[in-house]
Amino acid sequence: MKFMNIKNSFKALTFAAYAVAVCSAFVNTASAQSVEQLQQLRERAQQSQSGAATPSVSPLSISTQRTLPGASASANTMGQFSTQPRNGVNLPGEPTIDTVFPAQAPMENPPFAANLFIGGFESERSSGLNDNYLIAPGDKISIWLWGAVNFSDVVTVDNQGNIFIPNIGPIRIANTPAGSVNQTVTGKIRQVYTNDVNVYVNLLTSTPVSLYVSGPVLRPGQYAGLASDSVLYYLKRAGGIDFQRGSFRQIDIVRNGKVVASADLYAFFRSGKLPEISFKDGDTILVHPIGNTIVVETGARNSFTFEFLNEELNGGVVNYFARPGEFASHASVSGIRNNKQFARYVSVEEFASLKLSAGDTVEYIADHEPQIYRINVAGAFAGASQVMVDKGARLIDVLDHIEADTTLSDTQNIYLLRESVAVKQKEIIEEGLQRLERSMYTAPISSTGEGAIRAQEAQLVADFIARARQVEPQGRVVVSENGEIANILLEPNDTIVIPEVTDLIHVGGEVLLPQSVVFNPDATTEDYVAWAGGFTERAEDERILIVRKNGNVTFTSVNDSFLSSNDSKLEPGDQIIVLPAIDTKILQAVKDITQIVYQIAIAANVATD
Repeated sequence: MKFMNIKNSFKALTFAAYAVAVCSAFVNTASAQSVEQLQQLRERAQQSQSGAATPSVSPLSISTQRTLPGASASANTMGQFSTQPRNGVNLPGEPTIDTVFPAQAPMENPPFAANLFIGGFESERSSGLNDNYLIAPGDKISIWLWGAVNFSDVVTVDNQGNIFIPNIGPIRIANTPAGSVNQTVTGKIRQVYTNDVNVYVNLLTSTPVSLYVSGPVLRPGQYAGLASDSVLYYLKRAGGIDFQRGSFRQIDIVRNGKVVASADLYAFFRSGKLPEISFKDGDTILVHPIGNTIVVETGARNSFTFEFLNEELNGGVVNYFARPGEFASHASVSGIRNNKQFARYVSVEEFASLKLSAGDTVEYIADHEPQIYRINVAGAFAGASQVMVDKGARLIDVLDHIEADTTLSDTQNIYLLRESVAVKQKEIIEEGLQRLERSMYTAPISSTGEGAIRAQEAQLVADFIARARQVEPQGRVVVSENGEIANILLEPNDTIVIPEVTDLIHVGGEVLLPQSVVFNPDATTEDYVAWAGGFTERAEDERILIVRKNGNVTFTSVNDSFLSSNDSKLEPGDQIIVLPAIDTKILQAVKDITQIVYQIAIAANVATD
């Protein structure tokens, strides 16, 4: 019983101490103005108790900062006021160019002068004033007078275009160039104070103007700048002219409902002319819709979409702006006339007087018939490596003008390299590769095991085809045989190759040691193969390729079979190529692959007889 009374007394004392501490804390809250301060006082009261337990949950335990939903802890966030500029950052839901304009494919022939709007009008503009800036109302001018009269003040140009100086009166300086302000003000002051007065005048600030940019521009709206800024500066601020809808030729500056100046960007692009105007508050730069267009596709230095006035729709104006290439001889014109197709192919001179219509398409074409060819010379020769010949020249006629040393030049085995032949041989190889692909991917399958084998074969064939397509034929034309040279017609850019005299036989392909061996008139093909280390395991010894010095091709074998003949007798400079053997048990399209291998190995050798 006594123990219970002591326990109750201890609880009463603890409660009383707690109450005193809390009351003391609340007395100190007379100056507390926030929930945060109340929370701090409560924590102090709890800490003042000895053996106090962990503070319990309280209605005062709330956040000290209230924000809008979705707000972050940063100072400059949505839902909080910020005085910093947005720097081009769009607000959620704010329209942008991507949402307003549908995505358009790039224009193959953009408008002429379109690159004006990638120039540095805004980012590279100088912050200082230029001497041609015209003084406007609101500009501030600093004036100092010393000597017989002392005066120092910053005056403002009033709405009437004047500044006022005590004892001098109003001085009109509106529309005065900034470079002439000192001279103008000093002259007026000298009229009153003629002696012993020094004058210094300085233009401090210029008044920004606010004007509107409207019409087919990317970002029409209201923009601020200096009165001396150009039309291009404000158009760049508005994102430039819309290439599909806006005119580069008809840009008006409207003031109080009247057109006070007009700009033609073609005139600026060609001669640097822009309207000389000082902008005022409320001016509007109005871009008109695009006018008549002519598209110059190819053959000109300026292959663009041009906009022309009605009186400019003729070939002479197009020639002036498009600047056709030096070798352009004809112009192709296509369009619509009276709802019918219209097409003309005329010389450039006739095109200058041709009347055009909006929407026409023009191509300049170099249609001169070549009368002089360039022939290249390579190999063992002396003199120039290029020869200019008349149309219709033949090989022997040109050889008479090529210097060669008969002791070093093998003039009996001359051959040609011709571009048209190389193209044709590339087509032949490609046709064979396509045929091989069809035979591999369309072959029937009789069992699952065979299908797995065919899949592996198809991968091998695909790798072979990929490599074969990288081969570039030489376009070699055989024109010499047994010391005789075919007097063939030459084509533009032919290359006459005069081989060097050599004493070597070149051995390559499926041999162990591909190398060049000194010619031995008594040696056979088998001897040269042996000197090159012999055949590899994949070699085809029954059909050995011999590429002659003149580009001709023969076959031989080590067994001197029917493939061998007098034609297979080796000569200095010949190449022996041992081809790989194709295993018929692995690949199904052996015939096609063998044919392609031979075509690639021969590498564009074409006989003329």
